[in-house]
Amino acid sequence: MASLPKPSVAPKTQVSVVLGSQWGDEGKGKLTDILAADVDICARCAGGNNAGHTIVANIGPDNVKTKFDFHLLPSGLVNPRCIGFLGSGVVVHVPSLFSELDTLEKKGLKCDGRLFVSDRAHLVFDFHQVVDGLKEVELGGSSIGTTKKGIGPAYSSKASRSGLRVHHLYDFELFANKFRKLVEGRFKRYGNFEYDTEGEIARYRAFAERLRPLIVDGVTFIHSALASNRRILVEGANALMLDLDYGTYPFVTSSSTGIGGVCTGLGIPPLAIGTVVGVMKAYTSRVGAGPFPTELFDETCVHLQEVGAEYGTTTGRRRRCGWLDLVMMRYSCLINGYTCMNLTKLDVLDGIKEIKVATGYRYQGKELTSFPADLSVLAKVEVEYKTFPGWEGPISEVTEYSQLPDTCRAYVEYLEDFMGIPITWVGVGPGRLSMLRR
Repeated sequence: MASLPKPSVAPKTQVSVVLGSQWGDEGKGKLTDILAADVDICARCAGGNNAGHTIVANIGPDNVKTKFDFHLLPSGLVNPRCIGFLGSGVVVHVPSLFSELDTLEKKGLKCDGRLFVSDRAHLVFDFHQVVDGLKEVELGGSSIGTTKKGIGPAYSSKASRSGLRVHHLYDFELFANKFRKLVEGRFKRYGNFEYDTEGEIARYRAFAERLRPLIVDGVTFIHSALASNRRILVEGANALMLDLDYGTYPFVTSSSTGIGGVCTGLGIPPLAIGTVVGVMKAYTSRVGAGPFPTELFDETCVHLQEVGAEYGTTTGRRRRCGWLDLVMMRYSCLINGYTCMNLTKLDVLDGIKEIKVATGYRYQGKELTSFPADLSVLAKVEVEYKTFPGWEGPISEVTEYSQLPDTCRAYVEYLEDFMGIPITWVGVGPGRLSMLRR
């Protein structure tokens, strides 16, 4: 194994980051796909196969248009010259990893020698997924609405220092003993649910051998890449409002989904990070429970769901939809320090006569100066809106920003001014070419 490279004393800006700025499902995958064409490595830093990115790309010598659904693997793998990396902050469900990898291969995307996994990444097991469902049942009417992929229970094992990491697979007797203790602990907590412990151990013995060629020392891998000036793109999972610390807790995921998670999940210093792109949908959506101040329940909501295809890539659930919330966006901008924004799904607003954006919250008659931590407050805020005239559309065939209708550009430029951050990319359709660069 190569020795650790010497740390650089000079600031670097070779790492670009794409982060969700709302409650997820903003369309991060398409921008990642576009940016991945010019990078050497696309890395995931947090989360697991609870993520969901859909990319449509032309594959093979015949340029066949193919749809790919990514959950655990970095979506930058669509670029055949890009290496995918799952960092130490990711939680890995090995059966899902291989299932997803096999599906990509069957669709014509060759990934041999292009995917690596940190030896410090924690493992998600099937019993974690069982426990995820049991925890939701236990919460009853207060359920969080998780994807039931075992992500929360796996991070709980990690935080309680009882989790198993990728490197444990290679001292298999130790792995088996630790695994039995871990399952036994869950039996004590939740009762003897149906689970074949010994069968799972046998299955992981086979998985370990298939996984072996993919495993690297994550710190050496990423810092060797930095030292050799390789270009790195970090693909965020979920979004800021699902962050464990700064999201709408407890209706959040179990990891750091913001810029802090990039450093801790990959083991890189902040000075290595240059561009941070916040991806923001032209309206707001969320999956699962929790307060949603701008949520709609009328025909506009149905329009956003149907035209915007607002169904979860991972869950298949219909997403809740509402107007764009700029109070939430200012909060998101403060925490993640976006250097620019990608506004997505602007075309979904085609044909809506009046478009609103939230510009302020009031609670008990007083204007709130920040996004509230207390969800009982958030659930009761009065939302102040600014209304814009809509445009006829369609705008999906537009190839230059200047070609957009005046009312459409006025909407975009108001958002930019309100946040104080340039909107560099504007998405006007689902395809790769439907992304306008300003």
